[in-house]
Amino acid sequence: MKKTTLLGLAAVTAATGWVARAAWGIPTQIGASRSAVQPYAAASPRYRDRQFHNSEPSSALVPGTDAGMAKSMLTRGSMGRPRAPIPLATPLAPAQAGGAAVTWYGHSSVLVEVDGYRVLADPVWSERVSPSAAVGPARMHAVPVSLEDLPAVDAIVISHDHYDHLDMATVKILTHSQKAPFVVPVGIGAHLRHWKVPENRIVELDWDESTTIGDLVLTCTEARHFSGRGLVRNTTQWASWVFAGPNHRVFFGGDSGYTPRFVELGKKYGPFDLTLLPVGAYDVRWPDIHMNPEEAVQTHADLNLGDAERGVFVPIHWATFNLAFHSWSEPIVRLTETAAGVGTTVAVPMPGGRIDALSATAPSKWWIALG
Repeated sequence: MKKTTLLGLAAVTAATGWVARAAWGIPTQIGASRSAVQPYAAASPRYRDRQFHNSEPSSALVPGTDAGMAKSMLTRGSMGRPRAPIPLATPLAPAQAGGAAVTWYGHSSVLVEVDGYRVLADPVWSERVSPSAAVGPARMHAVPVSLEDLPAVDAIVISHDHYDHLDMATVKILTHSQKAPFVVPVGIGAHLRHWKVPENRIVELDWDESTTIGDLVLTCTEARHFSGRGLVRNTTQWASWVFAGPNHRVFFGGDSGYTPRFVELGKKYGPFDLTLLPVGAYDVRWPDIHMNPEEAVQTHADLNLGDAERGVFVPIHWATFNLAFHSWSEPIVRLTETAAGVGTTVAVPMPGGRIDALSATAPSKWWIALG
């Protein structure tokens, strides 16, 4: 056999192997089918025509802008990536959870402390946020701590089922390493059942529904977003969350576009000692479903009854995965400039860093050198 033929066969074999690795496990990663979700979703007033809807008309992508997406992907180069390695803080978990504090592990993964309780929200520990282990946005910094080394938590909360917020591998590990319930928006329980989470550890809530754990009240609240892990969208609900103890309140935004309905959430559930709001992965092509930094500052004020100076704002949904076309540090540059103009206290921890909203000190501007 000719050498060129052998090389060709080797290339085909390698390519076939790569495709097999990329496709391995995708059906399981995608989660539950629409038919499995529907019995749980059908009772929601926001579920019509076999899908969930935002309160305001919303589009995941501005009509007519999809043609330029491929070009943007091909030409963005290193945009969205830092110029140097992202530093990590050593996570420190006090023996007793604080009154209103958060440890940020990167992107939207946070450990929230409220009046002695701990809530782990949107935990994603995998290398990629994708149904494939070989293709998709990859982590730009290591996880600051292993899942097994997390302190015991009282609840595990999910905002929606996108891969950068709901991670099958992480869920499976937490099912064994923690005893806490998974508190999720309507429909996401079907994914968890598909991944063998015990039924008695699944709590599904619609917007403005609550569950209690001791003195801690977890309330599922409105967000302006969408859902979907495969080709079919909006089969499960998306949400923000209110974590309320006897003395303090924390708002977890998950992922959302700006909506004036945050004013109503502030009136009903606020004000808040700590707001965790998304600031990254925005673009003019999807303004309805991802807020930009200026809108995030407005959201903080809306949630605090119009008082922009109340509470501490910790940004999430940035730094860890490259999901848009802005530079890596742009969200924080824009955020801090806008917040300074209205008197909002912003604390930007390194991944792994902990912010105590009741005794917040301004961290160093560690992100500036990273571009």
